[in-house]
Amino acid sequence: MDLEALDKWAKIKGIKVLGTGDFTHPEWLKNLKEKLEPAETGLFKLKNSDGQTRFILTSEISCIYKKSDKVRKIHIIIFAPSFEAVEKINAHLSRIGNLKSDGRPILGLDAKELAKIVLNSSPDCLVVPAHAWTPWFSIFGSKSGFNAIEECFEEYSKYIYALETGLSSDPAMNWQLSALDKVALISNSDAHSPQKIGREANVFDAEVSYSAIIEAIKTRNPKKFLYTIEFFPEEGKYHYDGHRLCGIFLSPKESKKYNNICQNCGRPLTIGVLNRVAELADRAEGFKPKNAIPFKSLVPLVEIIAEVLGRGVGTKEVDKNYQNLIGKLGSEFNILLSASREDLKSATLPEIAEGIIRVREGKIFVEPGYDGVYGKVHIFSKGEQRMPIKQGLLF
Repeated sequence: MDLEALDKWAKIKGIKVLGTGDFTHPEWLKNLKEKLEPAETGLFKLKNSDGQTRFILTSEISCIYKKSDKVRKIHIIIFAPSFEAVEKINAHLSRIGNLKSDGRPILGLDAKELAKIVLNSSPDCLVVPAHAWTPWFSIFGSKSGFNAIEECFEEYSKYIYALETGLSSDPAMNWQLSALDKVALISNSDAHSPQKIGREANVFDAEVSYSAIIEAIKTRNPKKFLYTIEFFPEEGKYHYDGHRLCGIFLSPKESKKYNNICQNCGRPLTIGVLNRVAELADRAEGFKPKNAIPFKSLVPLVEIIAEVLGRGVGTKEVDKNYQNLIGKLGSEFNILLSASREDLKSATLPEIAEGIIRVREGKIFVEPGYDGVYGKVHIFSKGEQRMPIKQGLLF
């Protein structure tokens, strides 16, 4: 996960602007300063490189604190316009907790106070609650969150312009809450490895600069902020309710039937995102607000290929087919979003081309994720793809 690898994979994926992550960590910040140089206003690029990837300064903070007689655990993303702003933020936060301990430092700090510190460092910073619905560490999480933005940020709520939907929810689920009409719903999941960047993304038609990107988010201008790219929320690892140790996963209706208790061990279920959204919703499923930013749901290309071939995502066969497609048709986003059926069929196995088209059209089935277990995507019915693929490879 060094900058060179991120730059390389951003090109493969088709990403123009990528968050740096972890600017609160002293060693990573030192690395950012050494290896990056200013590009467009508020954005950076690798030194001595003609690469087109731009980096925007970001970090994630874990706030764990007690409020209204309940322990709160909230993850917050910070966007910053400059290293000067970052230095001010870090100087203040280092007096509160140990920034060296982790890339996402844990601070005993009220989320409202964090917003105050960040915005006092620079009013151009953006404060965004991360993966807003996940059970354990989010603003609306069933285990340690709140029921409203105002409960969490109080008088600083007016400076919260966006929420990150997370892998286990999509904008359509969030549209069921009228209280969220006033914020942008952005999608930029943490990656954990270079190959996984771009599982979710935001698509803009705006000037390439920090201020233009932040302004498009703040104003929710559909001419500038075109759409988001989403996981199918069922594939996220907290979509359904469940208990991982017992292999139990349930829909909200089923959980209610069992009083949210695991029928195998008698312990409480981890209440997932679907259930929590339903709990707070004041609109019917399927409602779409006026001027809502649209979205497109995708499955990562490597997962489509693996499903078609009946192989693991890390196998040589899957990687060979992935690299072949990238070499012929350009970036992964171009392949998933734009390449014609004819181009796909001429570039790869017909079953892989068909798999990409089916995902694009939403013709898939996903076993829902639960309690930290990712959901499983199924594009073809059993036996539909594997025998023809194996015979094709054999001959």
